[in-house]
Amino acid sequence: MLANNQDNPAQIGTLSSDVQERATFRRELLDFIADQLPRWRDRPDRPYETSENVLTSQFCAHLNSATRHSIGWDVLQFRVEEADEKNRGRKIDLVPSPRGVAIWVEGRRHTDFDVLLPLECKRLPTPKGNGRDEREYVISQTSSTGGIQRFKAGVHGAAHRLGAMIGYIQEQTTAHWSERVGSWISDLSGTQDGWSLKDLLHLERQDAALRMAVFRSSHERRNGLADIELRHLWLEMN
Repeated sequence: MLANNQDNPAQIGTLSSDVQERATFRRELLDFIADQLPRWRDRPDRPYETSENVLTSQFCAHLNSATRHSIGWDVLQFRVEEADEKNRGRKIDLVPSPRGVAIWVEGRRHTDFDVLLPLECKRLPTPKGNGRDEREYVISQTSSTGGIQRFKAGVHGAAHRLGAMIGYIQEQTTAHWSERVGSWISDLSGTQDGWSLKDLLHLERQDAALRMAVFRSSHERRNGLADIELRHLWLEMN
């Protein structure tokens, strides 16, 4: 993918010459992130936490350490609570960006100021509380906090055609939540404008030993936006 960066001036914080990436780069990046999820969860030195924000910050720190020691990914950095490019008042939970290099992906040059793809993080189940909707991984009727809902509306990721969601499963199993999320989307397809069975998640791969799974979905967007493809990276935390 990329050459070893031992002589890369990025190591002292300056931009190196441009690196051209294949069109599959973002999907390979999502595979890397997915593979790191169980490694992060199972680290013996990781403090036990249940808060979504703290878990995401932990995972961000782990990813930054992992990329530094992974040939080919050592040109990346991760940040949390980054402003969305099109909706500056909105925050994206987790984003990867170049670190010390300019990367060309699908004909566009990206620097350390750019977001390579947006990741939204959600707990399963949704924490209880006033104004919370148990379906917040998909949609919220009381706010705009629904995960898939944000991508469909272009509130998150309007500048992208590929994004991802991380699901921290804190109760039950992947099979349980696959059925629940599927039922919520099926119910919306008959009652909520803009939703259809095309929004359903489809299993790509599952590892029972690592207790994680990857799903994919595709969603139509309005206001002239192209469809967006999502990867759903689910990790059983319990």
